Amino acid sequence: MLEYVYMNTDVVRRHLLKYTRKAFRMLPKCHNPPRILDIGCGSGVPTIELARLGRGEVTGIDIDQPALDKLIKKIGKAGFADRVQVINCSILDMSFPDESFDIIWSEGSIFVIGFQRGLQEWKRFLKPNGFMVIHDEEGSITQRLAQITGCGYELLGYFTLTEDTWWAEYYAPLEKSIQKTGMKPGDDPKATEELQNAQREIDMFKKNPERNRSVFFVMKKR
Repeated sequence: MLEYVYMNTDVVRRHLLKYTRKAFRMLPKCHNPPRILDIGCGSGVPTIELARLGRGEVTGIDIDQPALDKLIKKIGKAGFADRVQVINCSILDMSFPDESFDIIWSEGSIFVIGFQRGLQEWKRFLKPNGFMVIHDEEGSITQRLAQITGCGYELLGYFTLTEDTWWAEYYAPLEKSIQKTGMKPGDDPKATEELQNAQREIDMFKKNPERNRSVFFVMKKR
């Protein structure tokens, strides 16, 4: 049952891949397959898509080992074992050599250290003229744009996911998926915990839907 819950969650998460693809299409075409660092990859729904889109090497990092275990299975199933790797590593403890990656990608993880700090600290991992794509809560867009420029990036573009988008494409399908399981407390403790966590996320959205507006920022290292 736990595996079923994980699978359904991933199916719902894939509804948002259209925005991952939209952000990727805002990047100039690379002459060579890019090396991509996916920070806070989780179970890797965007990670696998980035491997397909970029056709290069992808490194995903996260500290959630069960999520990484799920990603490892997906990598094998997709036939990407030769160019996608996962590392159990904290955002606060990355030690890659300078200028290791062509693209740094972060969907929903930069909040751990803060937007400006992330731009500053992750910049050294990018090759000259490399690219960074950040998906984060909306906050003050004016302030974010100033931070992007101030940290030495050129903004290539950005777009917003409204609360209506989040409800229609993520939270409503997630709620429907939870209802379909038909699980009762005690059926499977771990699966029940996952479902309860998802339900809490839905309840938080319903309480403050406007707080779920988010933005994809696409930028180039100067």
